[in-house]
Amino acid sequence: MAAAAAAAVVSSRVVVPRMKLGSQGLEVSALGLGCMGMSFAYGPPKPEPDMVRLIHHPIAAGVTFLDTSDFYGPHTNELLLGKALQLKDTAGGGVIREKVQLATKFVILYVDGKQEVHGDPAYVRAACEGSLRRLGVDCIDLYYQHRIDTRVPIEVTISELKKLVEEGKIKYIGLSEASASTIRRAHAVHPITAVQLEWSIWSRDVEGDIIPTCRELGIGIVAYSPLGRGFLSGGAKLIDSLSEQDARKIFPRFQPENLDKNAQIFERVNSMTTRKGCMPSQLALTWVCHQGNDVCPIPGTTKVENFNQNIGALSVKLTPEEMNELESYAAASDVQGDRYLQMGNTWKYSETPPLSSWKSE
Repeated sequence: MAAAAAAAVVSSRVVVPRMKLGSQGLEVSALGLGCMGMSFAYGPPKPEPDMVRLIHHPIAAGVTFLDTSDFYGPHTNELLLGKALQLKDTAGGGVIREKVQLATKFVILYVDGKQEVHGDPAYVRAACEGSLRRLGVDCIDLYYQHRIDTRVPIEVTISELKKLVEEGKIKYIGLSEASASTIRRAHAVHPITAVQLEWSIWSRDVEGDIIPTCRELGIGIVAYSPLGRGFLSGGAKLIDSLSEQDARKIFPRFQPENLDKNAQIFERVNSMTTRKGCMPSQLALTWVCHQGNDVCPIPGTTKVENFNQNIGALSVKLTPEEMNELESYAAASDVQGDRYLQMGNTWKYSETPPLSSWKSE
C-alpha cells in the first residue's frame, strides 16, 4: 500500500517528455495509452462514461499518444475514442482531438465468426473511411496495418496507404507484427514511421532482427503489452481476477502448466521493488522505456490508479547493471508458453508473395 501511494504521488509530479517517433516528423508523448481493454478482449466492455473520463486523465497528465484499432470491439473502441476526442478541453480550450496523436489500425475482420486478415487495396480504403467516420476525424495521425495479409504483396497494401497519405486522410503509415524483410519491402514503397510490436522483459524475440532493422531505417518502435498483459504487474494472482470473457484465460503463458514457472519471473522482478522504491509494473515499464529514445511503450489500463502507477515509471531510473539483472530474471529459457494461442498472425509468419505475382482485379 505504501508503494502504491508513493507511486500515485510520483505520478502527479511527472513531466511526460515528447519524442520523435520515427524520422518522418511525427512527435508523440514518450508514453502512450493503449485503449483496447476499455472495450475489447480483457473482459466485458467497461462503462463508457468511466472510460471517457479515463481517456481524459492521461491527456491532462501529458500522455497524448492514443492507440486503438477497428478490430477492437469490433469498432466500439474507435467509437469510444471518437466521443472522447470531440469533447471540449476544459483546461486549454478547443476540443480534446487537438491535443492528441491518434493511432488506429486496419486489416483484421470477422467473417462468419472467424478472423480474417485483408490487405487488398479496396479493403484498405474502405477500412480507413470507416475509421475516419467512427473516430469523427478528417485525418488519422498514424495508420497501422494491424497484421500482415500473406496473400497480398506488401507493396500493394502500402501503395494504397500511400494514396491515402497523398489524399490527406492519414499522415503516417505503420506496421504491426511485421518481419524485418516485410518492413524493408514496405519502407521501399513509402517511408514507414512506426512498427508496433510486443516487447517486454518476457517477450524479447524482436531484438534479434526487427529492432535493428527499424533503427537502420529510422523507424520508430511502439511496444505493446510492455507489462506482459498485466502479468508483470500482479503475477499469478492476476488470473484469479479475470472474468470468463477475458482472452487472457486462454493465452498459453497463463495456463496452469506454465503458470508456476512464469510466476517465478514475476517474483524475481518483485524482489527488486523494495530496493528501488517502486512497483513491479514500474520496473517492467521502465525497462522498456530505457531501451532507447526511439521506443514508445503503450501500456493499457481501465483504471486511473493503474495509469498513475504507469506514468510514475518515467521517474524510475535503472543502471545498466539493473537492466541486466531484470533481463536475467526472464531469460527466454525461463518463459513458458507462446505469446498467443495461435502464433500464425505474428511477425514470424508475415512474409508476403512477390509483387510480380499480384494480379489486380
